[in-house]
Amino acid sequence: MSNSKKISKNIQQIAIANPQKTNYINWVNINSAGKAEIEFLRKTYGFKLSQLAASAAKASSQRPIIAREADYIFIILHFPVETNGRIMAAEIEFFIGHGFLISLPGAAVKPLNDFFNLCKKDSNSLLSYKLESSAILLYEILNQLLKHSYALLDNNSLAISQAEQTVLKSQDQKKSAALILSLRHNLINTRKIMQNHKNIIKRLMVMESSLIAPEQLKKYYSQLVDQTKNIWETLENQRDMVEALSASYESLSNYRLSAIMKTLTIFYVIFSSLSLVAAIFSLNVDKNMPFINQPNGFWLVIIIMSLVGLSMLYLFKKKKWL
Repeated sequence: MSNSKKISKNIQQIAIANPQKTNYINWVNINSAGKAEIEFLRKTYGFKLSQLAASAAKASSQRPIIAREADYIFIILHFPVETNGRIMAAEIEFFIGHGFLISLPGAAVKPLNDFFNLCKKDSNSLLSYKLESSAILLYEILNQLLKHSYALLDNNSLAISQAEQTVLKSQDQKKSAALILSLRHNLINTRKIMQNHKNIIKRLMVMESSLIAPEQLKKYYSQLVDQTKNIWETLENQRDMVEALSASYESLSNYRLSAIMKTLTIFYVIFSSLSLVAAIFSLNVDKNMPFINQPNGFWLVIIIMSLVGLSMLYLFKKKKWL
């Protein structure tokens, strides 16, 4: 069973206790950790001040961290979350030790908070309830977060398919360029977030726990490593798809630009020829200039200009430039 308790506005606790065993796990989840929450952790657990400072809501680490202390392990991990169509990094800090696990998610990490609320209602189905190991509880949390990452990858794949239809069929180049830029931004961010997960999890596989055998711990964490590999392979495939889509967009843009330049060049050549005819007949030579003194001289010049224009069009058509 589990006993939940709200210690303060931002601190909630679940005691995961299996009545068939003597030990239990305290899972403390802290949202938007401030001075009061950091002081609570310092007094209750005696964590290092430098690690507590890194767990403050305003602090943000640029890379994952794992540090092993005498009585606990401190971990900082990043997971992708979607905000207004853009994938950003959400930071989570963990303090894990014998019989306790403390998580400090950012406000945007909904999957972890949802899992915590689920455990408050029913923790009997948890693997950590059966084995009573904080290391296994961490495995279950990471498993939920990786599953959420899979869902974001599925959304990415759908967005790539939709972008492909837009780029290949739409004449709106600004919209196509914006779609490709957004896809690239999301992929770069997701790759940056996920690239170190495998190494961190491999280091967690060698954790020592008095409540669970090393072989059993390795068995479960190996599943997480496999998930990170699958996620990375999916990201590689999506990157190739976006690069191919970007190349297709550039080819279409170059083709459209070439067609526009060809049309403008044809108009320029034709009107340059007409301007040449007009310039010739505008020369100030009264005696020898043909058609100038004729009653229908203006229309004769227009006919000559029209014939020149039609001749140029015929030439372009014959050369298959039109």
